[in-house]
Amino acid sequence: MKSGAQPAFVLHQWDWSETSLILELFTREQGRVAVVAKGAKRPYSQLRAVLLPFQRIAVTLSRPKADEGSDILTLRAAEYAAGGVVLPAPRLFAGFYLNELLMKLLARQDAHALLFDAYAETLHALALGGEEEGPLRAFELLLLRETGVLPDLACDTATQQPVHPGRGYQLRAEAGLVAFADSALDGGQWLALQAALDADDLEGLRISAPSVLAALKPQLRSLLHYHLGSPHLRTRAAMLDVRRLLDKD
Repeated sequence: MKSGAQPAFVLHQWDWSETSLILELFTREQGRVAVVAKGAKRPYSQLRAVLLPFQRIAVTLSRPKADEGSDILTLRAAEYAAGGVVLPAPRLFAGFYLNELLMKLLARQDAHALLFDAYAETLHALALGGEEEGPLRAFELLLLRETGVLPDLACDTATQQPVHPGRGYQLRAEAGLVAFADSALDGGQWLALQAALDADDLEGLRISAPSVLAALKPQLRSLLHYHLGSPHLRTRAAMLDVRRLLDKD
């Protein structure tokens, strides 16, 4: 990687002019940033083959001299970096779902090196073609923790008392982790999840028992939507539309 360059992924892109693009990048050193890629749409631009989703790249960025206070940076250079993946077609929706979460939950210019590495690892896990529930739930947990909205899973949020193995608890968007007799997850499972988070053990979160992941899905989705301020995600809506079309065939 060239001096001054940093690892990044393209989260999204928009047309800016006939020849240029505005990119949302997730960088390891600066977090989520908006970048103008001048000339990237030209037919012979080398950037066309580089600025692709889920492909790890190395970028060199600068701030426009004419507007030092601008939130939009300028892309000076970009090249392919080792470690990128090619997601199989069945996993593309999962990949774009991760991108949408990052764009909506991360503030700009707020670095999260651990989350960047977890994103890269999650893409790799999805590219292997196995089940996607483990990688997605693990990333959601880490994202919520890194953005400061996941309560401590080792204690009851309402009472601040330690969680007890064998007793049911449920994660609620407006109340945190609370005792709930009919919960599918007991205290021991919540404690194991918190221990994996404390150790930054993404693999440990991914391989949680299937029953744990199944119970987590609606609870994490509710928490995500609560903090997103919307019950809808564009990638999820698109995925459901595709499934409905396939079911009609």
